[in-house]
Amino acid sequence: MLKNIPPIIAPELMKILMEMGHGDEIVLADGNFPAASVAQRLVRCDGHGVPELLEAILTLLPLDIYVDRPVGLMSVVPGDKTKPTIWEQYRAIVKASGAKFSDFEFIERFAFYERAKKAYAVVATSEKALYANIILKKGVL
Repeated sequence: MLKNIPPIIAPELMKILMEMGHGDEIVLADGNFPAASVAQRLVRCDGHGVPELLEAILTLLPLDIYVDRPVGLMSVVPGDKTKPTIWEQYRAIVKASGAKFSDFEFIERFAFYERAKKAYAVVATSEKALYANIILKKGVL
């Protein structure tokens, strides 16, 4: 155990966060996301939801202040009537972290998959909410 490390951050996830450099991205994926097929590095966080991981990660990971929107979400597919209420949770968590934040970048579904393929890592969760996938771009201290 270490001091001041959220217990939800497993050793493998801590290693990934520490290895990432400025501009690298990490995807927090919901339970429906094809994490294993797109990930360069896959971290399993089964049994956990995205909000609790997001909150813990943002205590450690600085967001990139040199881009307009360092936090990206998968856009709702046109014609889908889903209204992702989890996004408001994300907004509150990001704002509470103290990070510079104006709004999310909304990324079309297949563009999101392509971006996830280039991400430093994908964290697979058991999140049940639809459209709960989120990309974080790492900044500097």
